Amino acid sequence: MVNVKKKLSPEQSEVLLRTLKDRFEKNMSRHEGLEWDKVQVKLETNTEKLWSLNEMEITDGEPDVIAYDEKAGDYIFYDCSAESPKGRRSVCYDHEALESRKAHKPHNSAMGMANDMGIEILTEEQYRELQQLGNFDTKTSSWVQTPANIRKLGGAIFCDRRYDTIFVYHNGAESYYAARGFRGSLRV
Repeated sequence: MVNVKKKLSPEQSEVLLRTLKDRFEKNMSRHEGLEWDKVQVKLETNTEKLWSLNEMEITDGEPDVIAYDEKAGDYIFYDCSAESPKGRRSVCYDHEALESRKAHKPHNSAMGMANDMGIEILTEEQYRELQQLGNFDTKTSSWVQTPANIRKLGGAIFCDRRYDTIFVYHNGAESYYAARGFRGSLRV
């Protein structure tokens, strides 16, 4: 098995940190009271997390700090792109759903991609928290973590924002659509 290092080059790290800093400063309402310098120090000492943030960025997630967990000492990043990240659409829910498709399989699953990226898919509660920070997924939708009892029966849930309301829907976990992706979270 090949051991893939999840570490960015110094140049990649510099570019990503500059991008994250710019986004942080342009969206202060998402993280009032937090200081970029403290976030950057934490990022520079967690290179694998920085790699995960880069994966979020290159799939068009536009990660940004949305909170600080004082008890754990973690900064919390969510994908804050206006619509479900373009680089993570047209995927079914999980590996089991992907394997169940006999024809026209998508290239991956949401849970598989999230695992490969080192991030977690948002829960419904986290999705609703994100929506308090702006209007997201007004033209797309995003898979969210599905309760085991629903998944056991073959379903999965996703959310979007329409008519200034957050909707939660269900679909077969094996389904996939060009306008549905997933949003992730990362603790650093």
